[in-house]
Amino acid sequence: MFTEPMPREAVRICEELTTTGYCVVPGAVPAGATASIDRSLFAHFASAPFESSDPELSRIKRIWRLLIRAPATEQLVRHGLILNVVENILIRGARTVQLSLAEGIARHPGERAEIPFREQLMWRGCDNKFEYCVNVLWPLTPSRAENGAMRIWPGSHGSDDLEPAIQSNGISVELEPGDALLYLGSTLHSAGANGSEAISRSITIGYCLDWLKPTESPWLAYPPELARSFSPELAALLGYRRQLTSLGGFEGQCPSVLLDPQNAAEFALNDPPCFDRCTGIPAGRKLLS
Repeated sequence: MFTEPMPREAVRICEELTTTGYCVVPGAVPAGATASIDRSLFAHFASAPFESSDPELSRIKRIWRLLIRAPATEQLVRHGLILNVVENILIRGARTVQLSLAEGIARHPGERAEIPFREQLMWRGCDNKFEYCVNVLWPLTPSRAENGAMRIWPGSHGSDDLEPAIQSNGISVELEPGDALLYLGSTLHSAGANGSEAISRSITIGYCLDWLKPTESPWLAYPPELARSFSPELAALLGYRRQLTSLGGFEGQCPSVLLDPQNAAEFALNDPPCFDRCTGIPAGRKLLS
């Protein structure tokens, strides 16, 4: 993925990530940048439902499709230094990476601590030979132990066993808006309880190997008519590129062809009217029971 030497800071972050399972990058973006994104998302957070109608079960709100709701989120998704690190961490498992999720999280007062978990276990294919994903937490409000800061279990990543790790409470990683917390998919982590009187808001940007199914379906979240307004680099991160000559293709071509309105129109014209695009069978023909 890279032909040039990594910047010294990227090398340092990679070394810390592979050694401890996480790394904080102070002031990765100006605090004003995250404040602007927070303002753009404020109304979306306000109108979003809680994960559970029972306040005893959940006091969390989540919002998605951040690249539409707050286009400035792209500067977090495509942060040069962080992408450099992510790609070099994940290069052992794939040729390229893709965006797995861009999620806004608001933890309201009274939210309980999460159960510690490893992000990449959701793919159920981990063999500890390489990392499947890297997540980046961007706080929109100051993140403190008392309002639910992320807890990390240093050294719990890779092939290390889970049991010794959960004998401790981990460490709370306190952050300021503009800071970035990177942690590996195999690192044990959890959000802490929000025992304060304020809402804690943050964004999680996740990257995974290009051949995995991402957490947020990019083609539904950002269909071609929306992705056409994105930069080619961002569209590629969202999956509008073909992997290994055959994975993720469309009509035998790279899906990026759909980002050209003329190409999309030609595909629509050439599609036989009797062909059902949803089922892949001629219209009127019934499936066998």
